[in-house]
Amino acid sequence: MDRLTAARVLLDVAVTQSFTASAERLDMSRPMVTRHVDLVEEWLSVRLLHRTTRKVALTSAGEQCLPLLQAWVEQAAALQDELSNDGALGGRIRIATSMSFGFAQLIPAVKEFMTQHPMVEIDIDVQDRASDLIAERIDLAIRIAANPDPSLIGRPIARCDSILVASPDYLASSRPIQHPTDLAHHRCLGYKNFERHIWHLSQDNHHQSVEVSCALTANEATTLLSAARHGMGIAMQPTYLAQSAVEKGELEVILPSWQPKVMEIYALYPSRKHLSPAVRGLIDHLLRYFAQTKWQDIRL
Repeated sequence: MDRLTAARVLLDVAVTQSFTASAERLDMSRPMVTRHVDLVEEWLSVRLLHRTTRKVALTSAGEQCLPLLQAWVEQAAALQDELSNDGALGGRIRIATSMSFGFAQLIPAVKEFMTQHPMVEIDIDVQDRASDLIAERIDLAIRIAANPDPSLIGRPIARCDSILVASPDYLASSRPIQHPTDLAHHRCLGYKNFERHIWHLSQDNHHQSVEVSCALTANEATTLLSAARHGMGIAMQPTYLAQSAVEKGELEVILPSWQPKVMEIYALYPSRKHLSPAVRGLIDHLLRYFAQTKWQDIRL
């Protein structure tokens, strides 16, 4: 039983807070998980986990040791990547991203990368919330944001354009929309967790901010897209997600000469110091892929 494997097991238990859950995730018996944790504690001569009948929690020593163990495991993985496969990229990359971006855009980009680097394995964790990359052992998060988490390293890989859309039925039964201020008199569909829903639009050098009323909110873009298609109101959607429905005539673009605030798509990771060659290679690939692919074009 080697210390590196034991450290990986302990890190997983720290995330799941359960020996049983980690045993299922790691495909090993619960007693084997316990033995791995015991090995690390014996090696370091300190108790790292509190064990109760309900859950497992880190001791104060465990909280101090966890980042060091995580860094050690990451360094070992990076060293293995460097020395194996004659310099070819390899290993497993765990990615966190939103459902809408993962479904619509990330999968084609990842497929191309995995074809070029067959020794790389990808684990995609679909989340429509902020992630604790270290605690959840996420190597890379792909997020659309105006201001990314300052505690993370953020590399912009593409800009994300948005459009205002609504169904033909909704527009036929509602008052005309000729200027952004008209949006204040319409039912709009917004993202939750905002106290105020203010949409920012620009036309040439003119900027307009409008506070809209959102009768329906959701934390995920595809849900709002579906609501718009069902005539429930006006949605501000990423162009890459709404373009298919627009091309099919299911949705119409509103105020096409006005551009909603442009967002950035970021590749986020905890530290440059322990970035593996495979993760670095994937980030470079995503940057090239989105620069060369017409992934936001609408054909009307």
